[in-house]
Amino acid sequence: MDNSLKEKKVLILGFSTTGIAAAKYFASKGANVFLSESCQMSDKNKVKVEELKKLGIKIEFGFHSDDFINNSEFCIISPSIPTDAEILKRLEEQNVKYFSDIEYVSFFEKDKMILVTGTNGKTTTTALTSHMLSEKYFAPYCGNIGISPLEYLDKGVDYYVIEASSYQLNYSNEIKPKIGIFCNLTPDHLLWHKTIENYFEAKAKPFRNMDENDYAILNYDDDWTKKLGQEIKANVYYFSLNKQDIKNCIYLNNNKIILNEVEIIDVDELQIVGPHNIQNAMCAILASKILNIDIETIKKALRNFRAIEHRLEFVRTIDGTSYYNDSKGTNPEASIVAINSFIGKRTVLIAGGRDKKTTLQDFVKAVKENISKVVLIGEATERFKNELSKEGYLNIVNSKTLEEAIDIASLDKPEIVLLSPACASFDMFENYEKRGDAFKNYVLSKK
Repeated sequence: MDNSLKEKKVLILGFSTTGIAAAKYFASKGANVFLSESCQMSDKNKVKVEELKKLGIKIEFGFHSDDFINNSEFCIISPSIPTDAEILKRLEEQNVKYFSDIEYVSFFEKDKMILVTGTNGKTTTTALTSHMLSEKYFAPYCGNIGISPLEYLDKGVDYYVIEASSYQLNYSNEIKPKIGIFCNLTPDHLLWHKTIENYFEAKAKPFRNMDENDYAILNYDDDWTKKLGQEIKANVYYFSLNKQDIKNCIYLNNNKIILNEVEIIDVDELQIVGPHNIQNAMCAILASKILNIDIETIKKALRNFRAIEHRLEFVRTIDGTSYYNDSKGTNPEASIVAINSFIGKRTVLIAGGRDKKTTLQDFVKAVKENISKVVLIGEATERFKNELSKEGYLNIVNSKTLEEAIDIASLDKPEIVLLSPACASFDMFENYEKRGDAFKNYVLSKK
């Protein structure tokens, strides 16, 4: 690792999971750490602030001062800072290089990096890959999943399995993983990236840095990622639900996942549901095979892996109705994936929240084809109702609370009640986790 940090000034931008982990790491290396946050300090942060100050970390809230910026060796930047932020111009004027925490780790550990990105499926793919590799290696999952990879630096990791958001990759210009997985691409975060092309290029960046010693795992069924495979130097492996005649491709045939003409597993043996989770499993299988995990170990891991919390998470069955928590479905595309996981079952959808204002055309189509009733909550209620009604879908009920929505959804005794909001949570809940917990707690309390 970098042992030259003693007494060097390191700037951290953002009092976030990334920022706090970075501040602790660099303080442990003897650096002079300055953590700067543009927002005002909230009461809930006071305990954490005092903890960091005891480590010798200087902290400021409400602005980014010149005293903190000037003469910094480099800056670790929190991923949510927009690309046109004034602070970035100031860093450039002072010749202070800035990059993400995963970029910093890659300077030392790039040959141990398995990087997972895409619009949907990242978290499940990351967790399942880590789960599969952990039979043979120390391969923790980290990154956008909520744990900075800095927390594992210097701890004997064999492989870092990193979930990487477009925000993080936007500030990771030189990152070059050993294995890169690109799950899919659909419109998201366009207010931040401005265009879908910018969004794609942020995610494509590590793949464009890879060479013939690296491995790219790409979605053949997605036009963006399929084309990327033709443009990069890495060894390319594809996964597909539809194609069976492509070189270096894992695919689905007669309900079975096949790789190199070898049956890996029947999808009915998986504990995770839906076509997207079959794709997630394919990604993990390919990464594991590249790293010499044997088939029996892979099968065992697939059979005992369960859904990640808030991602099509089975909660409970009551009187024939099964309840699924997909609170992480914070955009229409993610909710479409969830809806399509229950084709042929009578399903009531609970949707709504803080509207991301993306198109609802495909979402409405999926609802019309597969959902028996929609219960709407939150700020997005009127737009979602209007868009559904315009296309002739009228079995819509408004609800003031999530608990009331669950009761309404349960009235018809459907086979499935699905919480997949297609919206952010911030109008009613602190985050999607709190929304999912509220759903689960109420369902588990029902008699």
